[in-house]
Amino acid sequence: MKIEQIYTGCLAQGAYYIESEGEVAIIDPLREVSSYIEKAKRNNATIKYIFETHFHADFVSGHVELSQKTNAPIIYGPKANPTFEALLASDNQVFKLGNITLKVLHTPGHTMESSCYLLFDEDGKEKALFSGDTLFIGDVGRPDLAQNGSLTMDDLAGHLYDSLHQKIMPLADDVIVYPAHGAGSACGKNMSKETSDTLGHQKAVNYALQPQTKEQFIEAVTDGLTPPPFYFPKNVLLNKTGIQAVTKVMERGLTAHEPAAFEELVNATDALIIDTRKPDAFGKGFIPRSIFIGIDGDFAPWVGTLVRDIQQEILIVADEGREEEVVKRLARVGYDNVLGYLKGGLEAWKMAGKEVDDINSITANEFADIYQRVVSGDIDHGKSEHQTSKNEKRIKIKDVRKTTEFEAGHIKEAENIPLAQISELMTEFDKEEPNYVHCAGGYRSMVAASILKSRGYHNVVNIEGGFGAIVGTGILL
Repeated sequence: MKIEQIYTGCLAQGAYYIESEGEVAIIDPLREVSSYIEKAKRNNATIKYIFETHFHADFVSGHVELSQKTNAPIIYGPKANPTFEALLASDNQVFKLGNITLKVLHTPGHTMESSCYLLFDEDGKEKALFSGDTLFIGDVGRPDLAQNGSLTMDDLAGHLYDSLHQKIMPLADDVIVYPAHGAGSACGKNMSKETSDTLGHQKAVNYALQPQTKEQFIEAVTDGLTPPPFYFPKNVLLNKTGIQAVTKVMERGLTAHEPAAFEELVNATDALIIDTRKPDAFGKGFIPRSIFIGIDGDFAPWVGTLVRDIQQEILIVADEGREEEVVKRLARVGYDNVLGYLKGGLEAWKMAGKEVDDINSITANEFADIYQRVVSGDIDHGKSEHQTSKNEKRIKIKDVRKTTEFEAGHIKEAENIPLAQISELMTEFDKEEPNYVHCAGGYRSMVAASILKSRGYHNVVNIEGGFGAIVGTGILL
């Protein structure tokens, strides 16, 4: 028997390859499925089953294409309602794979169709639990994604409590838990960086598995939930209905455009230019009205959060050699309308004599100096409507970190405008006085600065190094 976790860091997502006696099961496959097929071929094995733990919200699964290419059935637990052909298993139904078995455990709560798969080894012993988004390492699945007119977040949390206590916690302590996600995923709020653990250890340390009433559990798992990214419901729909083959998406997205043709596409379409280079490289020069979302950060989740239309046409600016990675990661969250990329990158654009914009950035020490001079009255950055006297000066500091980060510590004069809400809170930025923007380390503030620039706010100052660097200057927070 072979169990392999195939972990994709940019999505904090775990897919699983299970093999026994030449038969293979794939659990929660990513959209690009060739690696699973090639792995089975190298092992002289056949993909027999494709198991889905639920309709994923944070990525587009490759279940439909993998089934088409292998003839393996797609299996969901009870309550699923896909538009494509699938096997809807009953609770406790067992599937043979070589000389091991996989048992369906229907565990509603994260969603109503959510199911786990319990693996029994060759001796019939409980060996591993593929827990999907029902149980994470250090957390459980958020219960707010599948709400509808008759089913509330508290209702789902109650179902989750029952699922955990009736189906999962009675299992043996030495069962290995293999979840669908780890730290960094928006599908939970307290996930560990570890990607597997024994169930016994989770019973000891996971806050959601501690002795508590259902009411206490509901309060614990619903407290502090941030709004899910806007693309989540769209990905659920794509996973219910199926989606075009990723190979076609990649072919179109990897069309290289010379600067003149790239500019023509910009002018002839409503395409959004996404620049995926490093923050400092973007700040020093970029195509006007392009948006920075760096490939080396939480790229796909931020695209899904900030680009609200999943059908949005997109043009890419990337470092040479990374164009395929960009298009692939966009496709993983359903952004398929990539029209191509700028051949030769920004250097080719500049060599062609095209217009370039930039972001005004300062170091944390430079900001600290300005800050001290403003609060002491040496320079005037405008008066706030909240000032207490006509002589009081105020500096416009915009902190684009999450609210929880802001509450843990911030500059006294700063206003919290989380990056995820920047479109709704755009009017909070000053049209005349400088807006000093920072995040934790510099990635999100550059994203924010690029969005503001594209909307006509040219008085934006990005603070390099973010809050961490600002704290290091010793200014009073």
